[in-house]
Amino acid sequence: MNSHVKQLSFAGLIVTLGIIFGDIGTSPLYVFQTLLVEGGKVNMALVLGSISCIFWTLTLQTTFKYIVITLQADNKGEGGIFSLYALVRRYGKWLAIPAIVGAGTLLADGIITPPISVTSAIEGLNLVPAFSSVIVPGNNLILIIVISIIILLFFFQQFGTKVVGSAFGPIMLLWFVMLGVLGTLQVMHHPSIFKALNPYYGARLLMDHPKGFWLLGAVFLCTTGAEALYSDLGHCGRKNIQVSWIFVKTTLVLNYLGQGAWVLAQAPGKDFTGVNPFFEIVPHQFLIPGVALATMATIIASQALISGSFTLISEAVSMNFWPRITIKYPSNIRGQIYIPSINWILCVGCILVSLYFKTSAAMTAAYGFSITIAMLSTTILMYYFMRYVKHWPVWMVTMILCVFLTVEFSFFVANAVKIIHRLFFVGFEIGLIFTMYVWFKARKINNRFLHFIDIKEQLPLLKALSADTTVNKYSTHLIYLTKANNGKQIEEKIIYSIMSRRPKRADTYWFVHIERTDEPYTMEYSVDQIEPGKVIRIEFRLGFRIQPRVNVLFRNVVEDMVQRKEIDITSQYESLNKYKIAADFRFVIMEKFLSYNNLFSTSEGFILNSYFAIKKLAQSEAKAFGLDTSETRIEKIPLVVKPVSNVHLKRVDAVSYSNGALEVN
Repeated sequence: MNSHVKQLSFAGLIVTLGIIFGDIGTSPLYVFQTLLVEGGKVNMALVLGSISCIFWTLTLQTTFKYIVITLQADNKGEGGIFSLYALVRRYGKWLAIPAIVGAGTLLADGIITPPISVTSAIEGLNLVPAFSSVIVPGNNLILIIVISIIILLFFFQQFGTKVVGSAFGPIMLLWFVMLGVLGTLQVMHHPSIFKALNPYYGARLLMDHPKGFWLLGAVFLCTTGAEALYSDLGHCGRKNIQVSWIFVKTTLVLNYLGQGAWVLAQAPGKDFTGVNPFFEIVPHQFLIPGVALATMATIIASQALISGSFTLISEAVSMNFWPRITIKYPSNIRGQIYIPSINWILCVGCILVSLYFKTSAAMTAAYGFSITIAMLSTTILMYYFMRYVKHWPVWMVTMILCVFLTVEFSFFVANAVKIIHRLFFVGFEIGLIFTMYVWFKARKINNRFLHFIDIKEQLPLLKALSADTTVNKYSTHLIYLTKANNGKQIEEKIIYSIMSRRPKRADTYWFVHIERTDEPYTMEYSVDQIEPGKVIRIEFRLGFRIQPRVNVLFRNVVEDMVQRKEIDITSQYESLNKYKIAADFRFVIMEKFLSYNNLFSTSEGFILNSYFAIKKLAQSEAKAFGLDTSETRIEKIPLVVKPVSNVHLKRVDAVSYSNGALEVN
């Protein structure tokens, strides 16, 4: 967690540019162009008003909300809506709802980021005379190029974001320098464009323009990467993000001002349909290198989404919002992760978006709606963080909240019209939110039946069973995995598993607990012989990069204990003991299933049935803990939430026939 990448340094700033600011950094490719198209007649009021709205959106939304305030809500160095939820959940059970909705909508809408960024860059080749007849927005060649780039990008994820950041950081630095230089060259010819930084022009545009308020839907595109920026906090650290943002915002504003200056320099009445001011301000001789650099920058833009998605899902798994899935750590840094299943789901989603919309203009018409919902969800959680975690004064929190809600609700209403263009995403969004909600609610129900008891109170019973030769021996050494963090406790269901139905007699009972650490390679264990030779608890402390192969780790512990002469694992069977044959070991994994002996409401039944259906697709306990099936018994335990109790049987006298005559007993 204390990696040099997270400390404020030049190297850290470069890596931050490569990981964090891709989405926001490539927004000049399409934001101002979209405003000109949607604004209709292009004049000074539209240009100055649009840039004014962009500047103040970046200032209020990105800088003030996320860079200054939200980045303070780090949970042991990690960011994202679930990290924020973890900090405030004690202040309201209902806060799980905005956390789930925010995460689901951010992931769903985020699959447009790679296609829209890459497509807008590739379409810039249309301005090169040699390519103008070949590169036509929406044609098959552009689709092939875009999809190929997307596939390569997602393939690259398995090598880790440290590799990506190190490779992309210098490229992104060059990109932002280019943005600033191109903008400055145009501003020098039209310095009056700086008037656009006055909020007056933005306010006049929203009030006077026929489509004024609805233009906010296009303005919002300049800040869509802010939520992913917070999700990526764990990759680079707060200081690196805050300091590098000063440079990033400066170059972005200069480029928007430069595009505006170029537009105002054009002849009155010019038709800007199909014209992208970004590529127009690129010198002609530099156009091909400029498009190439833009393409690389858009690839990096996709990285912010992907790494942020990995962080969100990883946190969702750890907080029981998502089923257990394979999570890999390609580097030695806790925040840099790779989730194969999510990676390829996003990849397929991005390809389908490219095939469905084809052009970047069509994508902008559907982009941004769900991210406004994600931002509103973050604002709700941030209120509780500012008020109850930071203990800021009520008047200050109220003022900040009013600013956030006013800006974001305005964006939400302006983006609401996009819902008709984004029906393509509805199923994906509903699926994500539904999965998180069901998993969260069902786990809450499950936890009601997770009871811990004092293990020492069970010792007489365990010793008595172990010594009872009238019960067939189940295994010489019997091992259970326990969730009890307290070494003096054990789950009641484990004792029930040992004693009930067919009692599991063993010479030695082992209880194994795993604790995860923030260091990558921690491999430590401690042994507590609760009842020497009979009841033993092992506590593993494993680093986040260590696969919990319990089977291998447990055997290493046993071998070490044998060498220390703490235990004797020679078989107690007379025929085997004579030849010094090692005793047998068996693991027991308990899996719940929904019992038919339940009587619950329709909603509760739907949640639990959905939970167990989803669970079949998740990683099994045996696989998650690296247990060999030959040594493992999967024990099914019925989950009885509300047992059937309204059974009313009436006893009647038996009726029988004897020698053809009716007799009543």
